[in-house]
Amino acid sequence: QVVGQLAKIRGCRVVGIAGGPRKCAFCTDELGFDVCVDYKAGNLPEALKAACPRGIDVYFENVGGDVLEAVIPLLNSGCRVPLCGFISQYNGATTPLNPLKRLRQVGLNPMGKEGRKDGFRFFFWAEPKFLPRLGAAAREMSGWIKEGKLKYKESITQGLESAPDAFIGLLRGENFGKTLIQVS
Repeated sequence: QVVGQLAKIRGCRVVGIAGGPRKCAFCTDELGFDVCVDYKAGNLPEALKAACPRGIDVYFENVGGDVLEAVIPLLNSGCRVPLCGFISQYNGATTPLNPLKRLRQVGLNPMGKEGRKDGFRFFFWAEPKFLPRLGAAAREMSGWIKEGKLKYKESITQGLESAPDAFIGLLRGENFGKTLIQVS
């Protein structure tokens, strides 16, 4: 949710990918995404191709698996792919390669340090050069939250004893927003 909103604030066209009509409607109606593709609706590669007729310049990778496979053919030369997480790989998924290995397999190589190769660049926010900018980024994001430009949704579960079920629900896509466990 947050990455797409930040891209909209910066003037980008944003195509979200979410599971189910309710989550997609939230992305477009509440968060202001231009389009949201429902990965559960079937034929994800075709739906993404229709939503991204000019290809993809920036793809925020936090899923891997079938979603990544649908995105790879649409990545434009010079694209940027921030790597966050690979939820499809958690809990013993049957996907044969982790996303970083899969991206390398198709010629997308991590660059780091502003290097360029094959027209693709990967970067990691924890690189030392970005750390001095974190304070300013937090202040800017706080302002956007106060102004209503940056919204969030939470799935709050009560009690530490509910944590296992909440985690399983997260892996199954049953959550709606950030999964939180309230313990007091």
